[in-house]
Amino acid sequence: MQPERVGRYRIERELGAGGMGTVYLGTEDESGRQAAIKVLPAAMAREPGFVARFHREMEAMQSVRGANIVEVFEGGEDRGTWFYAMEYVDGETLTDRLVREKRLPWREVIDISVQICKALKAAHNAGIIHRDLKPSNLLLGKDGVVKLTDFGVAQVFASGKLTATGGVIGTVEYMSPEQAQGKRATKQSDVYALGAVMYVMLTGRPPFTGKSALDIAQKHKFGQFDAPRRVVPEIPHWLDEIVCNCLQKKPEDRYPDAYVLQLRLQEIPKKLELAQGGGGGAAGSGSGAGSGTSGSGTFEFDNVGENDETQSAEADPRVAAQIGGTLMRDLLRSQLEPKSSMTPVERALDNTWVLLLLLLAVLLGGVWWHRTRQVDPEALFARGEELMSRPPGPAWDEARRSVFQPLLERDRATWEPRVSPHLNRISLQDLKRDFLGARTLRTDPPPRSEVEKFLRRAWEQRRRGELSQARETLLALRTIASAGPDADQLVPLIDELRTTVDADERALGGMASVLPDAVRQLETLLSEARNQEARQLAESIVLLYGDDPDAQASVEQARRALASLPESDLPSATSGGAASRTPPSPFPSDPPQAP
Repeated sequence: MQPERVGRYRIERELGAGGMGTVYLGTEDESGRQAAIKVLPAAMAREPGFVARFHREMEAMQSVRGANIVEVFEGGEDRGTWFYAMEYVDGETLTDRLVREKRLPWREVIDISVQICKALKAAHNAGIIHRDLKPSNLLLGKDGVVKLTDFGVAQVFASGKLTATGGVIGTVEYMSPEQAQGKRATKQSDVYALGAVMYVMLTGRPPFTGKSALDIAQKHKFGQFDAPRRVVPEIPHWLDEIVCNCLQKKPEDRYPDAYVLQLRLQEIPKKLELAQGGGGGAAGSGSGAGSGTSGSGTFEFDNVGENDETQSAEADPRVAAQIGGTLMRDLLRSQLEPKSSMTPVERALDNTWVLLLLLLAVLLGGVWWHRTRQVDPEALFARGEELMSRPPGPAWDEARRSVFQPLLERDRATWEPRVSPHLNRISLQDLKRDFLGARTLRTDPPPRSEVEKFLRRAWEQRRRGELSQARETLLALRTIASAGPDADQLVPLIDELRTTVDADERALGGMASVLPDAVRQLETLLSEARNQEARQLAESIVLLYGDDPDAQASVEQARRALASLPESDLPSATSGGAASRTPPSPFPSDPPQAP
């Protein structure tokens, strides 16, 4: 069912859905900005592990910035719904484009791949390996900009087509050999995945296919693919070599990172221009053996330079000397003529020291501009107080992340007295959410106060099933908190937690009849002089309930029974005459009551 609202966003329509979440188009109330809202499914939101991983995915995407990266605006919990809002890209995925057009022109493949390299470089600089680069994670905007999304999805959710014990994470058609072996992914793993994406853009099919995911993974590790140029002959051989290099089995044989790959891709159009310029004059007057065009208008330059002039040079050495001298003259002229025609400004800019001074001036100007553009701390604090006036949830998380923590980092001595009360409220809200949700409490950072320490102790007692101890801890804490300055915030929270503990005890009430039944059975065994069985049952009661304050009466009865039994239970004790040797019962005449 589509929600009407999530956080500050009004939901317009569904954009897509998958096993790990649904993405909606939403509009922010205040600014009218459109955003893509990713919502964690309700079934997963009840699992602490998935919520924690959802947070890690959001934090990973927030830590990466770049023109080719989908920006994450905010995220958190809103009335039990976990979400994060990110930039909405008006366009389509690369998968949609390939389904419609089968394969793309090689020049467009280079343009898309260069933008992907820039996105990967931004991620790698932030210390993040994507691990699941594939066409469905690449958004093609109508303005021609390529955006990379779903950072950390493969790492966080293991949601690819192949997930197996041993750490194999990713989408199998684009998985590097080291990932298929369960090894740690590196920058070169993303380079391999990009090579597979370039392969499918050029040829219309992945480098490896098979009947099953395991079959394809084995081919990534040991198989050999057809070079792209064997499938599509018109692509330049330089591009063919780059794709094949990206798909090397060993990481060290690939390009070291996405930036080097980007430079190699950007060189291809320049090489083509040089090749066309070198063979263009002779191609019209001679046979054109080394150049030509394919059906799509793409030039082939594998044998550039074999024209009529070179053939004449081979036939007559004097012609070769003339050609060589002409070439050297033209090269020298090309270097000297620009120098002589330079203006004074151009000559100054051609000096290395002048360029260094200009660079230094730009850096100093950037520092000055950055300092003058910093937000006024008081205005930032006012923004934080406005967020704290909203209901607990995403607004409070944003206040801590975007306002209070930056203020403490800027000047802790000045801002800590004003910021700490707000941070304490947020921390208590986190504890309440963790306590009531029975999730694993965060252990880092350490408790900010004594109250938080004892709340954590009560939560841990509740988690272990020690409900009486948890109730006693909360009751004592309530008594102390009532006398403190934050009583109006702490007492309602502690009362709500006590209500939760009481509800847990009522839920376990059906198990309370086990101990009284055991006590009654012990009395029967003693009356029938079945001493060995009575001893075993009494020892079991003491062992299991000895530390339970609610069962102390029954435990004491079991201990009296053990004291009344002889130290050595002879086998003949159950034979004739046993009734005359039966010790007096340690139990009172009235039957025991359930605790």
